[in-house]
Amino acid sequence: MINRIVKGLRDLARPVGQSVFAVLVGLSIGALIMSISGNNPIAAYYALFNGAFGSLSGWLQTLTFATPLMLTAITFAVGMKAGIFNIGAEGQVYIGAVGAAWVGGWIALPAGLHVAAATAFGMLFGVLWALPAALLKIWRGVHEVISTIMFNWIAFYFAMFLVGHLAGERAELTKPAMTSARYAVLGESLTSVIIVVIALCVLVYILLWRTRTGYELRLAGSNPDAARYAGISVRRAILISFIVGGLAAGLAGAAQVLGGHPSWALFKGMGNVANYGFMGIGIALIGRNHPIGGIFAAIFYGGLLNGRIAMQAEAGVYSELVYVILGIIIISLAIPDLLAIVKKRFK
Repeated sequence: MINRIVKGLRDLARPVGQSVFAVLVGLSIGALIMSISGNNPIAAYYALFNGAFGSLSGWLQTLTFATPLMLTAITFAVGMKAGIFNIGAEGQVYIGAVGAAWVGGWIALPAGLHVAAATAFGMLFGVLWALPAALLKIWRGVHEVISTIMFNWIAFYFAMFLVGHLAGERAELTKPAMTSARYAVLGESLTSVIIVVIALCVLVYILLWRTRTGYELRLAGSNPDAARYAGISVRRAILISFIVGGLAAGLAGAAQVLGGHPSWALFKGMGNVANYGFMGIGIALIGRNHPIGGIFAAIFYGGLLNGRIAMQAEAGVYSELVYVILGIIIISLAIPDLLAIVKKRFK
């Protein structure tokens, strides 16, 4: 038992170390950019991290930012485990939010059942939007990057159109979710939907590493030929990855509506759901494509998103720098794999 624990810690040390190193590289280069621009990086980072983690209010806001990122990271991570590059979380978030807004704002149900039904519909809509890309990949061999990019744009404009039909008294957003369809507010903007989100992350971890289906999915992604030889359907693995990813992204959209205090609605310009799908790709990479790693990576990046306002207000550093830092972190994470590819190429 002890030997297994020690081995597990050793196996964990390398990916965690790589992520920590990449984060330090990103923060260091960010500090260099601040210095060149005439800003004080120490003061800037103090303001950023103090604003994000220096108080209970800061923590609650950080977790609010992190909540949808935990889920969109799963969408990309599960796809990578199955050997596909699924970047369709953005569109699935939009459509999931529409489904949740429809049931939450327009269909009256008893308390308890209402929030569950609205959440389930959001997740279902996310899956339904993921399925066409999955089927195109399985049946026609259409590359998932191309199909998911196209479906993201279709989802954006389709969701904007649907918001107009789901609008209440204000045309720029859907009718707010009824009280019976809202998650309880825990503090600031954080609601109890985060409990559902973390539970799903744990369930995906169990699926991937504690079930036969998860083993087959991971084998199909790492070695498709060996999977076929073992009688494993690679197509089935791809389909399952899209379904799980759609569920997660759909829940992310639902969380931004049913747990979106204080508006409890979806904005016509997609302002309260936009870019979470794309940001989830970076979060998944920082979390090493692991559902639990994604939780910690999302909290870290949620802190950057939350603390950037304080950084700009107190240190005069433009808040957009956090996106530069994320990009540098991702590049740093890619370097070891890139070097391995180059080394193999010239061997």
